[in-house]
Amino acid sequence: MRLALFDLDNTLLAGDSDFEWAQFLIEKGVLDREVYEARNQAFYDQYKAGSLDILEFLDFQLRPLARHPRTQLDIWHREFMARRIVPMVAAGTPELLRRHADHVCVIVTATNSFVTAPIAAHLGVPHLIATEPEVVGGEFSGRPYGTPSFREGKVARLEQWLTERGRTWADVEESWFYSDSLNDLPLLQRVHHPVAVDPDPTLKAHAEQRGWPVISLRPGQEVG
Repeated sequence: MRLALFDLDNTLLAGDSDFEWAQFLIEKGVLDREVYEARNQAFYDQYKAGSLDILEFLDFQLRPLARHPRTQLDIWHREFMARRIVPMVAAGTPELLRRHADHVCVIVTATNSFVTAPIAAHLGVPHLIATEPEVVGGEFSGRPYGTPSFREGKVARLEQWLTERGRTWADVEESWFYSDSLNDLPLLQRVHHPVAVDPDPTLKAHAEQRGWPVISLRPGQEVG
């Protein structure tokens, strides 16, 4: 098995779908701007700094899903995809995915699967490992289910994904992981070919010290 793994936010996308989903709901009037906007920005800043408490963030992120019927959430998500996500796909993403067309391609993201499954489908990536929101009676409960796909959790969830397919890391002949974030160092250090994509300063320094490739999927961006 040759495995090509991709972070989503600020990697295949030139932005963060988590952050943008909350901003979209604020602009729709679904979430109160005064209550949610500052917290959304604070959590995003913590993520970029590597200090995010994932369970605190998931409580913030998933609770609004429990307040509305799934049918309404799906209607909003279709509008969100068209207005926010499709224009956010990084220019170099289609070519990068084509380069791995003969490999098993998986998006591995901390963002929940409600937000990201339609994005993976739009990009044509057949497999998704994401944080799972709990579903009770067909509706979201507002709580996460299982291990969040974040930091070391990405490694654990990938190992679980392999096990579910009757595979282990020993069956992976070659592997790549593309990411922008210092939060993804645990998985980057696990694969054969770690690649820093439009990286944050910490990841860029780490990649340069270890001789990892540093690339950009955005036109005009400087790479190390």
